[in-house]
Amino acid sequence: MDHGTSLTRKMIIFQLENEEYGIPVNLIGSIERLMPITRVPQTALFVKGVINLRGVVIPVIDLRLRFKMKGSINDDDNKRIIISMVKEMEVGLIVDSANDVIDIPQDQIEPAPEVIGTVDANYIEGVAKVDNRLLILLDLPKVLALDEMDEITSMEV
Repeated sequence: MDHGTSLTRKMIIFQLENEEYGIPVNLIGSIERLMPITRVPQTALFVKGVINLRGVVIPVIDLRLRFKMKGSINDDDNKRIIISMVKEMEVGLIVDSANDVIDIPQDQIEPAPEVIGTVDANYIEGVAKVDNRLLILLDLPKVLALDEMDEITSMEV
């Protein structure tokens, strides 16, 4: 191994509208096709409900709605639910498509600018330019609003 190279971070890249986002692979459990979602009453708008994945009830949030983008585009074949694990809780994230997994050199990650696209800067850990692509790296615990998710998983469905 060449110790002269900088550290890299393995990220899964997914798409929302025309932007590409990344979250660390170590926070991802699996990537699933869109499946029926059971609505849960009196939850935040961006919470689509829960899914039963292999016997586990998992809250699902629509990242488009979380980031106040236009409503969900058609539930087409490319949509995926990224099952993420944060603070020992699984949460599903609906994305337009999951593109690939790439290694991003740590030295190519820059702090988030004040305004980037439509996403609140509080949700962004940084940005990286890789092969002419601008990747927005999300701070998953902040995106997920875990207090709200906890309430949902404790409900009877």
